[in-house]
Amino acid sequence: MSAPVTLFDAAPMRAAMQRTVDAELLAGLSCAVLVGRETAAVHCAGWADRERGIALREDHLFRAFSNTKLVTTCAALLLLEAGHFGLDDPIDRFIPALANRRVLRAGAAAIDDTEPANGPITIRHLLTHTAGLSYGLFDPGTPIYAAYRTGRVLNPLTPLTDMIEQLAPLPLVFQPGAGWEYSVATDVLGRLVEVVSGERFDAFVHERIFAPLGMADTGFTIPPHAQDRLVAYYRGADPMDPTKPGLTRIDDQPYPQAYLRPVPRLSGGGGLVSSLHDMAALLRSLTPGGPTLLRPATLDTMMRNQLAEGANIRF
Repeated sequence: MSAPVTLFDAAPMRAAMQRTVDAELLAGLSCAVLVGRETAAVHCAGWADRERGIALREDHLFRAFSNTKLVTTCAALLLLEAGHFGLDDPIDRFIPALANRRVLRAGAAAIDDTEPANGPITIRHLLTHTAGLSYGLFDPGTPIYAAYRTGRVLNPLTPLTDMIEQLAPLPLVFQPGAGWEYSVATDVLGRLVEVVSGERFDAFVHERIFAPLGMADTGFTIPPHAQDRLVAYYRGADPMDPTKPGLTRIDDQPYPQAYLRPVPRLSGGGGLVSSLHDMAALLRSLTPGGPTLLRPATLDTMMRNQLAEGANIRF
C-alpha cells in the first residue's frame, strides 16, 4: 500500500472501527480510503483470530463473498469492450439452456404456477440483477426458495455448467427487467465469460485482471504457503440484525476447508478470497486519473443507475 496522503482525518473512522470490535459486532475490520487514486488512510482494528490473539494486519486474507461480483462484472465488461456481445443481447444466444423462460405468477403457491416470459434474459439484466433470478435464500416458505434448495443451485461441489442445468427448468420470480432481486445472475455471468472466452473463469480473471493489477493475493483457492493469513470466520448473533452483539466462530462454512482446497464451483457471485491491498488496487483501476482496467465510456455506464424509475426492489 502506498504512503497515505495527509488531507484526511482518519481518527473518527478508526474510533468507529474500534467501537464495532468492542461491541462484538465484528471480530476485525480493515479499511483503505482512497481520495481519487491516492491512499488517504489505511487502518486495521480487532482480530484476525480472536482465540489465538492474532491482531488483524494489512496482509491478512478475507473471504471476498459478494465483492467477487465486482470482479465478475469487470470480466464481462472486458469481453463487451472486445465486441463479443452487447448489453442487450439475450443470454440464450450464448447459453441456450436459459431460453424460453417461464415466470411465477403473482402470489403463486406452487413452482409450476407460471406464465411465459415477455422476453429473454439479457446480459444487461444479469449485470443489474433484473433478470428475475433469485438466490433462494431470502424468502423461506416460498416455492422458489424450496426449488433452489432442492435443486442445490448453490452447490459448491458442482461446476458452473451444473448450475445452469439446475436453473434451466426453474421459473423466474418476475418478468425480465420488471424488478430487482439479488441473485445468482453474477454466477451466470461467470459462465458467460467461460463460454465466450473459451477459458475457465479462474484463468480468465487471473490473466485479464489479477495479474495486470498485481492482485497476487486474490483467487478462488489460497495456496498452502499463504493459508495462515486467512482470517477466522465469525457469524453474528442474528443475520437479520447486524446491530445485535455476539460472535460465533464458523470456519468450516459454507463447507469444510472452504477456500483452502479447490472446489468445482468457480462462483462469480461469491467465491474469491482477497486482501485489502488487492481490493484497493481493483478500485484504483476503476478510478479516473490514471490507467484504468476498463474504458472511460464503460466506466461511465457502470457508474450510472440502470434501474427503471419505481423498480420493485426484492431483498
